[in-house]
Amino acid sequence: MLQLKPISTEAIPGALAKAERYRILDEPLEAESICRDILRADPDNQPGLVTLLLSLTDQFGKGFGVSLEAVQRLLPQLQDEYERAYYAGVILERWGKAQLPSGMSSRSAYDWLREAMRWYDQAEAIRPPGNDEAILRWNTCARIINQGSETETTALRRTPAALESGFDDEVPRRL
Repeated sequence: MLQLKPISTEAIPGALAKAERYRILDEPLEAESICRDILRADPDNQPGLVTLLLSLTDQFGKGFGVSLEAVQRLLPQLQDEYERAYYAGVILERWGKAQLPSGMSSRSAYDWLREAMRWYDQAEAIRPPGNDEAILRWNTCARIINQGSETETTALRRTPAALESGFDDEVPRRL
């Protein structure tokens, strides 16, 4: 097995910037690797831990085999109570959104989003002044759930005649 080379603590700010760029480029494996190097050099590095958490959630639903539990195990390492609540919500929101196209029942995906919203509520209650991140994320989850609910409700209202005609309203077909 190859031995990993350590990075210096002086290189951490540049490495963190590079990890963030890899996330933007949708290269979460590279970002994860860099974050692990950062945390190896400085185990309490909070920006490195947050970026690791986010790079792992970037991999949800993409076949990389990252489990929900593996990411949640990082939460206790976050030193700030607000961040623990906020990122608990982010993890569940991203997990739920990854389940939507995977064939998992939409109800289950929406349950994950609702659980994320409960964490966002907790984060909102203790947020720093001027920080509305938890509200913005809560609203995103609500819109996804509302959109899905409208789609499901519309599908349930479709009558056999409407389905045959291709129209989804309940107006009877003219004969």
